[in-house]
Amino acid sequence: MIGACRSGHAILAMLALVAPETARSQTVAHGVTQTVPTASSADAPICTDRPTKSNFACTVPRGLIQIEADGLAWLSTTSGGNRTDQLVAANTTVKFGLTSHSDIQLNWTPLVQVRNRDAAGRVDRRAGIGDATLRYKHRLTGATERVQVALLPFIKLPTAPAGIGNGKVEAGVAVPININVPGGWTVTLGPQLDFLADADGRGRHAGVTGLINIARQIGAVTLYNELWTSQNFDPTGTIRQASYDMSLAWLVHPTLQLDIGANIGLNAATPGLVAYLGVAARF
Repeated sequence: MIGACRSGHAILAMLALVAPETARSQTVAHGVTQTVPTASSADAPICTDRPTKSNFACTVPRGLIQIEADGLAWLSTTSGGNRTDQLVAANTTVKFGLTSHSDIQLNWTPLVQVRNRDAAGRVDRRAGIGDATLRYKHRLTGATERVQVALLPFIKLPTAPAGIGNGKVEAGVAVPININVPGGWTVTLGPQLDFLADADGRGRHAGVTGLINIARQIGAVTLYNELWTSQNFDPTGTIRQASYDMSLAWLVHPTLQLDIGANIGLNAATPGLVAYLGVAARF
């Protein structure tokens, strides 16, 4: 994507755009219908870490299961005459509520297809499963506070084959911060620190991610606009990515949400376009 030595990180970064972790994402869609979305009660509307790349401070009610998934996502990147297309199917996060303030989550993708075409027209195709990510979320603030904060440590397990994943264990911690603003608006901040494998596989280095998400609820529909940045401080050279993300979520039922979205890359190191459809349900 920006050189052969960085291809592993490029693929991971593209997958992160659709993962609900790290990512996908960035609720009565994001719980905007509540004064402070905590989802600590089984009667509360569903609150998710999608559709965008932002996370929310809310957790799944104790003893309940929540599933958040992309039905299908498509990613495309072009750089220096090289083009990479990816099709990601059923990127799924399963959550289980541990307490009124915490849940545990497992994210995994059963199918990733990658097609690389270089400037000379040579094509390389690969397919396989994605990496698995284990996450734990703990909400630090009370249920009535207008500002909600959570800690979200995670660890990535290298279940993907070569060419789709980098074969390394990686980890990090995100700090979702949600601010309820009068008039149905919610502002979300998403600082994150990553501990990443070097592109040459010989060591570890840091990465940082930041975002600002502004959401507005209109009836059962919530609109999202987000700016996202990532700095990967690999010893071979810093990889800087940025995107503008927009999405729409529809609360079909208090325990069911549908969404659609697109992420638009703002520099050459970022996938030019990521488009997805998704669903979230609580049981």
